[in-house]
Amino acid sequence: EVLLVESGGGQVQPGGSLRLSCAASGFTFDLYAMSWVRQAPGKELEWVSSITQDGDSTFYIQSVKGRFTISRDNAENMLYLQMNSLKIEDTAVYYCAMNVGTAGTRGQGTQVTVSS
Repeated sequence: EVLLVESGGGQVQPGGSLRLSCAASGFTFDLYAMSWVRQAPGKELEWVSSITQDGDSTFYIQSVKGRFTISRDNAENMLYLQMNSLKIEDTAVYYCAMNVGTAGTRGQGTQVTVSS
């Protein structure tokens, strides 16, 4: 059974940082590109970032480029998202997901709230 468990969310002030983690199990992690997607209140699911199977290539939505960094540890079956310079508009539930885009299997999500 595929299991993706996100953690690390919370409430921060604008300009703050958070590091999200995703523990993966039930599949061969290093055979899959992985992604972070998010859903803000009242909005559709939005792709945020992806990383290739070997971690050599990363991709970001324009609005987070230079602020967010996706990474992975294939030895530990872990996916990460370092989020710096957070903005109010980054407020959302963040999910890790298999493959690229928003259609893959994802976890239960972790809430990120950016407010002053």
